[in-house]
Amino acid sequence: MEHISETPTLKAPAERFTGDVYLNMIATPAEPARLAAALVRFTPGARTHWRSHALGQVLHVADGVGLVGTRDGDVVRVSAGDTVTCPAGEEHWHGATDTTLMAHYALVVGDDAGDGTTWLEPVTDEQYAAALAAVAG
Repeated sequence: MEHISETPTLKAPAERFTGDVYLNMIATPAEPARLAAALVRFTPGARTHWRSHALGQVLHVADGVGLVGTRDGDVVRVSAGDTVTCPAGEEHWHGATDTTLMAHYALVVGDDAGDGTTWLEPVTDEQYAAALAAVAG
C-alpha cells in the first residue's frame, strides 16, 4: 500500500488546453498498472483541445457545470455527480461552461505507448459557442 497525502496542483499546458485549467495527478501509469487519474479544474470558458484515447476515457464530474462534445456534434451538459464515458478512438473535448467552474476526475487506461491520448487541434471559439447554444434552455 502507498498513501499519498497530497499532490501539487499544476497549471495545464497551453498546447493542450484553452483557458486556465489546473490539475492534480492522482495516479500515473507505472508498470504493471496502466491507470492515469487526475482531478482537473476548469475556469469558466476553459476546455481541452480535441483529443482521443486509445482505450477510452471516463470522466466523473465533481463540481460545477460543464460540457462534453464529440466530433460529430453531440454535446452533453454535465454537472456534479454525472459520469461520461468516451469510447476508444472517439474524438472529443470537455470543459467548463462560459459562466461556471467545472471540476472532474479524468480516468484513462494507457496503452503500450503511454497514456494512450492523442492530442489534436484546439476547439475553436465558434465550436465552443455552438456547443453552449446546443445545450441552452
